Amino acid sequence: MDTSGLSSNWKKLQATLKRGSSSTSTSSAKKRKASDRDSGHGTVKKQKSEKERTKTRDSKTLYKRKRMSDGAEVVAKAINANSANPALRRKSSASVSAQTETGLRSAKVNEGRSPTAEIGKYIAMDCEMVGVGPNPDNDSVLARVSIVNFNGDQVYDSYVRPKEMVTDWRTHVSGIAPKHMVEARTFEQAQKEVAEIMDGRILVGHAVSNDLDALLIGHPKRDIRDTSKHPEYRKIAGGGSPRLKMLAEHFLGIKIQEGAHSSVEDARATMALYRREKDSFEREHLKKWPIRNAPEHKERGDAPKKKNKKKKKKSGKK
Repeated sequence: MDTSGLSSNWKKLQATLKRGSSSTSTSSAKKRKASDRDSGHGTVKKQKSEKERTKTRDSKTLYKRKRMSDGAEVVAKAINANSANPALRRKSSASVSAQTETGLRSAKVNEGRSPTAEIGKYIAMDCEMVGVGPNPDNDSVLARVSIVNFNGDQVYDSYVRPKEMVTDWRTHVSGIAPKHMVEARTFEQAQKEVAEIMDGRILVGHAVSNDLDALLIGHPKRDIRDTSKHPEYRKIAGGGSPRLKMLAEHFLGIKIQEGAHSSVEDARATMALYRREKDSFEREHLKKWPIRNAPEHKERGDAPKKKNKKKKKKSGKK
């Protein structure tokens, strides 16, 4: 046997195995290095992802807070705008319907005279009625009366206990139910309190003569502004008396009386309609009720002279 050949072949085999082992080792080292690099990159990637998520969460939170802040600002602006521009008034009422009993103002039902709201020169009033007697569709009596000031703040609100037997509560329309009579005021008390508020003020109402009749209260016509009689508003009813609901939707862009009526809501809508056309209302009003001027002779002061002349004539006769 040629051992030298074996020896040389073995050496070659050993060399080959060694090269293979070396390349394998190198390959493994490279793989480990790559793996480590990838692993490190993955860690960085993960950390970066966490930061991004945190940043995203923070940005979302800020965005949400901003939206809430913007929303509050919009509501505030709406209230301010409504005060200045009745065409937008209670736009935020449900949509300022409720949102009329309008969540924008915190007033209590059946509160009576508000301890905080200022009355001012202008007030708007609305009443809710219930049916009495054998013909309740035609015979009505007072069951609730509400008054708001020029800004729409509730000045007065009261349920009123009817003296007659109620035969139709008209709850689906009036919002009045027997349970409301438990803490209702007597007719005389409500009448007295309303008369005191009305005294010397401009009264705004929609077909307000019906409310005054229900209260058995009079008010100078010179001091009444009736939205149902305003020429501009009567146009959309073909010259007739328009419904308050129709006017509110057409001119104010709000919906009222969707279900049971609220006299507070209706009073606010009425005042908003008056404010929208205030200048026009006053111009029309002056045509019927011009400003009264004092007699000229009083201004010149010649009334006393006439009296003196009469005295002289009398003395002449004597």
